[in-house]
Amino acid sequence: MTQYQAAIFDIGGVLTHSPVTRIKQFCIDHRIPDEVRWAIFAPEDGPWSRFERSELSREAFADEFDQHVRPSGTDATGPFFMEWFFKGFGERTEVVNAVRFLRGKVKLGAITNNVVRDEPAATRTSGIDVQSLFDVVVESAIEGVRKPEPRIYQIACERLSIEPSRAVFLDDLGANLKGARALGMHTIKVDDTLSALDELEAALGIALPR
Repeated sequence: MTQYQAAIFDIGGVLTHSPVTRIKQFCIDHRIPDEVRWAIFAPEDGPWSRFERSELSREAFADEFDQHVRPSGTDATGPFFMEWFFKGFGERTEVVNAVRFLRGKVKLGAITNNVVRDEPAATRTSGIDVQSLFDVVVESAIEGVRKPEPRIYQIACERLSIEPSRAVFLDDLGANLKGARALGMHTIKVDDTLSALDELEAALGIALPR
């Protein structure tokens, strides 16, 4: 019998196609150099990380985006990027169906680094109605803390009433998995294949639909 009582999922890159990959392509398409993209999206104190903690408003992030990209001569602006980003990245139907199948079988949670706490819930979570899928949804924009900071995983486990060692956590980014693993969670890396569902099935001892 499995030791795991809960499955906790990232949203972007797990339930949807990867926003990281799409942002990289956006920057290529609009001639934004890699070092500028990194300065905006990578550092913990950078504009995107602060946006995900609700330390910047949508307008303030757009302004900082413009300040970073302007020297590169790109045609992209902060408001244009925001409009593009909030169109979403498309649902990964097989993963969403697996979550639906697991309802009532294990506790279900989601942890997402997202943005704009004052936007409608579906806008914050890439157009997916996560509240109907999960027992607990923990959002960086609401909590003011983001993956891979330990506190965000602890919040999810506390609200699910489980110890971290009793949870399986799925994410597409290695740094986020490392943060969860440090607390004792069993981690599964999600890629473009369905191998993560095979690993989840083995961990939970529950056959999942394909």
